[in-house]
Order: sequence, then C-alpha cells, then structure tokens
Amino acid sequence: MASPHNGDMDIGDKQLPANGLSRLAVGIATLGGVGRLPKAPGTFGTLATLPLCVLALEGGVWVVGGVFLLVTAVGFWASEVASRALGHKDPKEVVVDEAAGMLLTTLFMPVGWLWIGLGFILFRYFDIVKPWPVGWLDRHLPGGVGIMADDLAAGVWAGIVLTIIDKVIGS
Repeated sequence: MASPHNGDMDIGDKQLPANGLSRLAVGIATLGGVGRLPKAPGTFGTLATLPLCVLALEGGVWVVGGVFLLVTAVGFWASEVASRALGHKDPKEVVVDEAAGMLLTTLFMPVGWLWIGLGFILFRYFDIVKPWPVGWLDRHLPGGVGIMADDLAAGVWAGIVLTIIDKVIGS
C-alpha cells in the first residue's frame, strides 16, 4: 500500500522506496506477495510454484529447464534488489528462491502427482534442515547469490533423492 505522504510502499512493517525497479523486484521476490504471509512463507512460496511446475512438466524437460533458468536468473536479480530494499541479508518475505529450488527439483522428477508431492516434501525438508552444502551456502554467500544458492542446493539434494527413488521403484 502506498503512503500518501512520500510515495513509499508498505510491506509489513517495512517501508520500500517508491522506485519502480525496487517495487518490481520486491513483487517478483515475494511472488506477488505470497512471501508476506505471516506463517511459513517459504512453504507457501513453494506451494505457489507447484502449478508452474505441473505446467512445465507437461511440456517436457526442456520446458522445465527453460522455466527454471528464467526464474533463477530473474530471482538472482530480484532477491538482491529486494534484500537491499527490505534492509535484510535474507528477508523471510523473499520466496523466489523457493520457486527456483522447486523448479530445479522438478527437473529430476517423472510426470505425476505423486512425484510432485514427493518433490515438494523433499525440497522443503532439505531447505529447512539445510544439510551440507545448503547451510554453508546460506551462511557464507552474500546478497541475492546467497539467498538463491541454498535453495538451489536443496533442490539438488531433493533431485538426487527423487532420482534414487525412481531408479529403485522404476516409474
């Protein structure tokens, strides 16, 4: 919501500059405001990405890969700008990293609702538990790179587990 006094935009308890690029970056980084939900913004950001994952899977691995690359490239920029605008190294409101991580997980899965559900659970697990190198990346890389990198690593972990499960049960 815009403040009538200075053109700034309120986001929760933070003020954003009226700068159009900052507003755009925050809009992208929060997935249109999903990240501003008061509880579990990362989980809701991942959930909000699932329809995109399903649509991309229907198009095949090249479509998933293209969507992943687009979301990731834009996510690096948006999370960097949004983290500066929000005044925090890794604001909880920024959930575009979850979208990129879930899309990376999707690259490893066969088509099917069971796989989507399992990919969601595994991605969230690795994003929350942060096994090496997920936690290390989260703590040591600066700005947008750090925001995005840990979720991408969580996506790789989830993808590895999905691949193992797929090979064991043979979809």
